[in-house]
Amino acid sequence: MDIEDILTFVEVAEAEGVSAAARRLGVSKSIVSRRLLRLEEELGAQLLARTTRGAALTEAGAIFREHAGRIGAEIEAAKETLRPAGDLRGRLRVAMPLTFGPTHFAPVLADMARRHPHLHVHAAYSDRFVDLVAEGFDCAVRVGYLPDSELLARRVGPIYGTLVASPDYIKAHGAPRKPGEIAAHQALMQGTEAWQFTDGNEIVTIKPQGRFKADSAAALAAAAAAGLGIAWLPNCIVYDYVADGALVPIMTDHPPPPAGAYVVRPPGRHSERKVQVLADLMTDLFANDPHFGAIDLAARQ
Repeated sequence: MDIEDILTFVEVAEAEGVSAAARRLGVSKSIVSRRLLRLEEELGAQLLARTTRGAALTEAGAIFREHAGRIGAEIEAAKETLRPAGDLRGRLRVAMPLTFGPTHFAPVLADMARRHPHLHVHAAYSDRFVDLVAEGFDCAVRVGYLPDSELLARRVGPIYGTLVASPDYIKAHGAPRKPGEIAAHQALMQGTEAWQFTDGNEIVTIKPQGRFKADSAAALAAAAAAGLGIAWLPNCIVYDYVADGALVPIMTDHPPPPAGAYVVRPPGRHSERKVQVLADLMTDLFANDPHFGAIDLAARQ
């Protein structure tokens, strides 16, 4: 029985389809189908029920999946033992946020590829929540507040935010001092989101209103600098604007509660060590890059 056929079956079972598994493995669908057929012939049992939406495990497939998964895990562990200390090989496919992934997180991936010349790093940048299993990603870096899911998550750092406006906007319209005063101002938003602020030991949620919206935090920062309104944005986005005086922190007595940055991965994947190395590098980034620190923006007013 060919071990490659067994591992291919595990990929198909996890991805719930031949096409998705082929993308994850970097081979054609015909090769995946041929391996599956060969495995089923050797076992004398149908492992997958093909459907128009993908593939579902048969009863025999579900039983064999448990054994095949353990085999794959043991093989991966054996490979890790034989490799030189710290050496990473193979492929790491990672989903990154578009908002500040290309500017702040991309250097981490470049550093990882430099340190591990046998590692192939494939990055995709998007602000949508990709389906890691169906789309063949080993992991993703996500920021904000994580919804409940079966994904395994490691928090790598905080995401601090602040409310900002341009000096011209403040001169013309003033600035809110308390969360309840935000309703009197034009808010720059991504959609219909709610903003949160601290008020003593409590968290106050505000639903702002405004006529300018964009699906990019960088675009909202530019709009705020142009005087269109107030914006609630991550510090890493507004850091340079504040340093240059183009934006001013406002309502600093009621800072937004920090969110988090996470490296998430599906359970049971065999690329755990690669993901662990990425998470370590991301943790270093958040610990050492001033753009992600709890900057005393009030002192810059």
